[in-house]
Order: sequence, then structure tokens, then C-alpha cells
Amino acid sequence: MSTKHSEAAKRFIANKEQRTWHNETLWLVREKRDRLAMAVPEWEKLRELSSEIKLHTITHLDKYAEQFAQKAEANGVVVHWAKDAKEHNEIVHGILAAHNTKKLVKSKSMLTEECHLNKYLIEQGIDVVETDLGERIIQFMNIPPSHIVMPAIHIKRQEVGKLFEEKLGTETGNSDPTYLTRAARKHLRDQFLSADAGMTGCNFAIAETGDIVVCTNEGNADMGTSFPKVHIVSIGLEKIIPNLNALGVYTRLLARSATGQPSTTYTSHFRKPGEGRELHYVIVDNGRSDIIGNEEHFQTLKCLRCAACMNTCPVYRRSGGYSYTYFIPGPIGINLGMLKSPQQYADNVSACTLCYSCNNVCPAHVNLADQIYRWRQDLDSLGKADPMKKVMSKGLKFLFGLPALYNTTLKFAPLVNHLPRFTVYNGLNAWGEGRELPEFTGDSFTALWKKGKVTKSGKKCSTLKKQKP
Repeated sequence: MSTKHSEAAKRFIANKEQRTWHNETLWLVREKRDRLAMAVPEWEKLRELSSEIKLHTITHLDKYAEQFAQKAEANGVVVHWAKDAKEHNEIVHGILAAHNTKKLVKSKSMLTEECHLNKYLIEQGIDVVETDLGERIIQFMNIPPSHIVMPAIHIKRQEVGKLFEEKLGTETGNSDPTYLTRAARKHLRDQFLSADAGMTGCNFAIAETGDIVVCTNEGNADMGTSFPKVHIVSIGLEKIIPNLNALGVYTRLLARSATGQPSTTYTSHFRKPGEGRELHYVIVDNGRSDIIGNEEHFQTLKCLRCAACMNTCPVYRRSGGYSYTYFIPGPIGINLGMLKSPQQYADNVSACTLCYSCNNVCPAHVNLADQIYRWRQDLDSLGKADPMKKVMSKGLKFLFGLPALYNTTLKFAPLVNHLPRFTVYNGLNAWGEGRELPEFTGDSFTALWKKGKVTKSGKKCSTLKKQKP
């Protein structure tokens, strides 16, 4: 299997300070999520409801997509349908060109990242300005987001201070967060006031009313759609939910799961265009219909894009978002990448310990770890299985199929404890890079079980005693 992820991860962890800081920062977000979630007595019931609503919606998406579009059009919204990224970008450009747009202000949208919209529009001569602070920072740096909720989480404030000195003319050496935020606010205010059109993503699209809901902490979506006369919304098919009652479930789950907040600072509803204004919905498929038909992996469409799975993932926290080759990192990104192109993104499947922490925190009960395990079973048929692992698996299969040989091997295994270090820790022992191998015990588990012992001291362990049938 390709080692693209492992090679990128190796470069990331070589910087011990960065690795430690990234890991601890994301774990703090995970801890905040836990505190807020456990403060809601019905939390697990909400997760069950969330899963059931999403399962119902995506298996009846033809009905709800049509209802949403009809309600939106009745509200005066212009609805567009895009089969893929190319069509999405062409539709957006067509709207902007019709209004002679020179500058577009955008709020954060992973769907537009998926479609590479910014690059496309810039090539058409349109000035695209990201207005989410994290997105603006990485846009200045000309790099993609490393996290789907906190796109610049990997960048320290000192780096931002130097960046703003160059881009915004801020004070030399001043990396105070309050000062930098005020400088960004002043800069972005000018962008809002001079923009010809505004664009947002969509957290939820409500079929019952034709509303779209955008959740932000900075108010940039509201600013970006208040001044310009044209508002374009990029909507993935999976964002459609049935009604406002369903929205009540998701707004209680989303912010708690994403950032450890009771709710986002702004939960903005858009239903109708204002007088003399235009509101456009671009509803995008781009492979989502194919996912619905995938019996093993269609549950990825339940994802709320909260990033709780990333914040808890021990691999993501310690290897960073840029170690993944798909534009969305972490457990959900592994699955989405494989659904997009198994041949291209198979290297990410190794970036999982199968600890199941992602399953445990997902607010929509997406079975992320189970799906990653299933993808691993397909690697050989895809021609992406690691040759060394295949040899090891065949060797172990042979060993496990011969009990006498297996028991003899276990009997002599403790000899490894006394071998010279260079014979154990070398280029053939990938596990030994950065780790110490466990010491082999003198007795096998079977022997300990029969004796009712788990330690050399002979102490009994009630959990290992043989039970009567």
C-alpha cells in the first residue's frame, strides 16, 4: 500500500513541539465536548434521533429534495441543480457574471473546497475573499484547511502576527490575539462593504420550509449576505433535513460536538430574498447519489461535519491534517476519500488504530471505524495491500493453523528478551521505531488461564477463573 500518509505523518511528528501542541489543543476541544454533552441528560437519545432522522432522509432523498426545491422557489429563491463540481462552479460563475461581479465575499464552506471553487473563480478574474478568520488566514498563506471546523488550528498566533504584518500592515512583533482579531475585523469590514455578491455554505436545508441554516461564531455569514444584493448558497444534497423539529435536534448536537459550545454564536436562517435582492440555491450531487446506493458505506451521508471524530482521533491529533491525501482529514475524510476514489486515497486507510473513539463521539452515529475496517478488507482486491503485511498475514495464518508449532513458538519466545538490541531493533522492525517492544512473559495466556493466574506472583484473578458452563 502507498505510504503517502505515513511519510507525511513522519514529517509532522519530527517536530516534537508541534506534535505535542497539536495533540493537546485538539484534546482540549474533545474534553469541552464531553463536558457539554454529559450536561445534557438526553444526549444519547438525541444522538439516536439524529441518526434515525438522517437515515430516513437520505433513503427518501428524492422526496425531500423535491419538497425543499419547491418550497424554496415558492419563497422567491432561484434553485439550481449541479450534478458535479464542474457544473457547480459554472453555475456560480454564471450568476456572478450576470451581475458583473468583481468581488465575492464567502463564508466557510467545505463543499466549495470540494469543488475547488475559489481557484476556478479567481481564474475567471473574480476576487474571492474568505471571511471566516481561520479561512482568511490560510487563504493569505495559500494553503488548504487542516481541519473542517477550525481550518487554521495548526497555526500559532506568532505565525499569524507575522502574516498580518505582511498582508495587513500590523505592528511588528505584535501577536496579541485581541489586537490581531481587531485588525482582521477592520480588514474584513472593508471587504464586506465593497463586495458585489456574498456566498455561504449550508449547515442544514429544511425541506418543510425551504429555509437554509448557517451556523457561525463570527457573524461573517450575516455580514457577507447583508450588504451585497446577491446571495448564493452552496448546498450538498445530504444537508437536507425534513423539518424544523429535526433542526432542533441538530442544533443541540452540532456546536457541542464541534467546539464544546451550547450553540454557535450565530444560527442564521435564510428563507426569502430581500426586496430588490436575489437568493440562489445551488444544490450539488457530486457523487452523493452513488453513495446512497452503497450498502456498506451510505451512512457517511449522515455526517454533520462537526469534526468531533477528528478532535478525538489519536492519529489525526498526532499527525496533523496535512498528512491525509484527501482534502477532508480524519476518520470521516478517510471514508469520504475512499468513496471518491479508492485507488487515489487508499493510503489514508492505514491512518486508523480502530480504537472506535470516532464512533463513540459522532453525534449522528456514523459507524466510521467499522467502515474503515471494511475498506481495509478491500485493499487486496484494489491492488493496494501492503506486500509486507500480506507476507506476515500468510505466515501467521500458517502458524495459527498448527497448534503444536504455535505452542512451541510461544515457549521459546521469551528468548527474544535476551537478544542483543541490534538484532531486534533494526530496519525490519517498523514497530520498534519510536517504541519499545513489550517483554515476553514466561507463560502463555493459555497457561495462565489454566492456572487461574495473571501475574508471576501467583495472585488469583477472578475475571480469569474458568466459569462453569
